[in-house]
Amino acid sequence: MDRPKLVPIKLDNYKPLREMVFESLREAIINGTLAPGERIMEIQLAEEMGVSRTPVREAIRKLELEGFLVMIPRKGAYVAGISLKDIADVFEVRASLESLAAGLAAERITEQELDELERYLVEISELCAGNDLNGIVEKDTQFHDVIYRASRNERLVQIVTHLQEQIHRFRTASLAQPGRTRDALEEHKQLVEAISERNVELAQKLARDHIENAENSMLNALREAKS
Repeated sequence: MDRPKLVPIKLDNYKPLREMVFESLREAIINGTLAPGERIMEIQLAEEMGVSRTPVREAIRKLELEGFLVMIPRKGAYVAGISLKDIADVFEVRASLESLAAGLAAERITEQELDELERYLVEISELCAGNDLNGIVEKDTQFHDVIYRASRNERLVQIVTHLQEQIHRFRTASLAQPGRTRDALEEHKQLVEAISERNVELAQKLARDHIENAENSMLNALREAKS
């Protein structure tokens, strides 16, 4: 079965064309349009996106550096697969970071940041009602960013930023599972309540549970794909 074609690039954005092409290809990998193991053909992708091969070639190099693509000698570029070890490694690190961030946020968060979290809960709830997965993923990312910022730990934020691309890829796959967006929203609500009550230990536990549930959802997605 042929995959869906990529959406042509729209020149209504302030970003450089090469950056827009890179983001478009990265999103196609994250959401599964470009599947693991699929060969990346410069000419085909350039035609689908309505651009020349140059920005596509530049995007491919950058995607390889970030681990989204692998280069096979004399064969070309392929979408990198996701192994169980990849998932375990990323979620193991993320569970510890999220737990630490939530505990610190419970101690250091401002009223303004608490208000931001509450607003994101409302927005995510509305997006869940409309089954807008892309919107949910975007707001989910921003929700967690507020908690990272509220930790007041710059080193923690830097480490999370370094992992952000892999986290985003796994977040999309996890939230795409039936019922996961609703469950995640409820987990978010409990986490915000614990943080607002300055309950450090509970915030840490809920954050870790949230990430472990996301990992289980991701593993279910892989099992279904293999079956």
